[in-house]
Amino acid sequence: MDSFLHQHKEEMLHYIEELVNIDSGSYDKQGVDTIGQLLKESYKELGFNVFVEEQGVYGNHLIIEHKDAIDPNIIILAHMDTVFPRGTAAERSFRIEGNRAYGPGVIDMKASQVSVLYAIKALVNEGYEGYKRIRIVLNSDEEIGSPSSREIIEREAKGKKYALVMEPARKDGSLVSSRRGKGNYTLIIEGKAAHSGIEPEKGRSAIEELAHKIIQLHELSDHENGISVNVGLIEGGSSANTVSDHAEAQIDVRIKEIGQVELLEERLDEICSSSDVVGTKISLEGEMNRPPMEKNKKTRALLRIIQDVGDEIGVEIEDTSTGGGSDASFTSSLGIATIDGLGPIGGNAHSDQEYLVIPSLVERTLLLATIIERLSKK
Repeated sequence: MDSFLHQHKEEMLHYIEELVNIDSGSYDKQGVDTIGQLLKESYKELGFNVFVEEQGVYGNHLIIEHKDAIDPNIIILAHMDTVFPRGTAAERSFRIEGNRAYGPGVIDMKASQVSVLYAIKALVNEGYEGYKRIRIVLNSDEEIGSPSSREIIEREAKGKKYALVMEPARKDGSLVSSRRGKGNYTLIIEGKAAHSGIEPEKGRSAIEELAHKIIQLHELSDHENGISVNVGLIEGGSSANTVSDHAEAQIDVRIKEIGQVELLEERLDEICSSSDVVGTKISLEGEMNRPPMEKNKKTRALLRIIQDVGDEIGVEIEDTSTGGGSDASFTSSLGIATIDGLGPIGGNAHSDQEYLVIPSLVERTLLLATIIERLSKK
């Protein structure tokens, strides 16, 4: 398979270039669906059935399985959306400088899409049949928390033994064996407006109330135990000389273990149950929308298998934990052995300096193909 992939390296890069030069932000349904159509055609050429989960607001999701599939025991997850708005691809299209390729979404995760496709091509070309034991879910909204695809991922993952998630490998090549869980909340404060010079005593400042709440919320952070609460966005008021009648905050919550959820939510509710500024009203909306991906016994066993595969093909495999979220949390929370970061190596995701380390493309595609073949026999 190594020889096949090296022979098709330039072809893989051209496919990545084609995908990168198509805008596919999470809210750009047309762009995501264009990506989906290209991938759909490529998989059908390999004898795969592609089922389209039609969406109204977001791009369509794809469920992919070979026409001769035999009781698939592996689910592969990869997302088609990026964080970049329409027009970004035209502003800074795909380019190669030295051993790196640049462009919006090049590593997160358009290179991974090509890696999955060519891992399967390599298996088919070499006469292996591991591709008959996989089900692939390509979703369109991972970058915004998978609001329309979570249910589909969980449905398709049921009964699987292994989940391979195609977020990029870390800059040092490490795979991801655990992730913190994530929650998004909106805190809304209603006050009473008044002229701050003429009759400020008649006002009830929503901004003042929000200030009290921000301090209390940040005090919930316990970094040693993997808990962080961050008020990242605030807005409120109408003018400097008006006591504010409205204020709002966006809150990001991260946890290390699923057992931390209940107590943390109780504390959030407690803080927001009463006002520090008399006469203001408080409402809290949101939820923990990604459970943590914990490095449990099953995940450790899968990691050992992957490390053995790496040893066989000459790729040293290390693993790490990260605070960022991904769809790996959904499969992990179902009790499925899950490893993430199986895409090529790169860095600076979500920025204008996002890059793919080109030499890692063949290496990590070979790793993925060999992992699929190994797991298909278990």
